[in-house]
Amino acid sequence: MPKRVLQGVVVSDKGEKTIVVKVERRFTHPVMKKTVRRSKNYHAHDEANAAKVGQTVFIEECRPYSKTKTWKLVEDNAGVAADAAA
Repeated sequence: MPKRVLQGVVVSDKGEKTIVVKVERRFTHPVMKKTVRRSKNYHAHDEANAAKVGQTVFIEECRPYSKTKTWKLVEDNAGVAADAAA
């Protein structure tokens, strides 16, 4: 089964090897027929501590690194792979 990849904005990089990424999704409300925005924060593993607040990054589903971290950084907005930066 393919792993999900999401795009979002880094809202926190204070943790050691951890970033918090806000992922926003848009959909049409079934009754109101208006476009609704919903966002969710994901904790992601950042091995090289490369991502900074405000960057747009891609995160990928992975094995659990901790209780809350089940995503890892794939690449930052510069297109640099997280594995290559390490």
